[in-house]
Amino acid sequence: MLSTTFITDEKGRKISAVLPIKKYQQLLEELEELEDIKAYDKAKAKNQKPIPLSDAIQQRRNRKQKA
Repeated sequence: MLSTTFITDEKGRKISAVLPIKKYQQLLEELEELEDIKAYDKAKAKNQKPIPLSDAIQQRRNRKQKA
């Protein structure tokens, strides 16, 4: 079983957690997937006409160059 170790302050309040690297990596992957789902849902809610990926990439590059 994988366990998490907590670091506490002088009053015993948990201030940090140490967890196995595999669990940490799993959490990062799940967070990335959740962010992708949220981005998809946000794009879908706009109900805009889809554009080709190449056009989207070009638009993004143009915005970066202006910044």
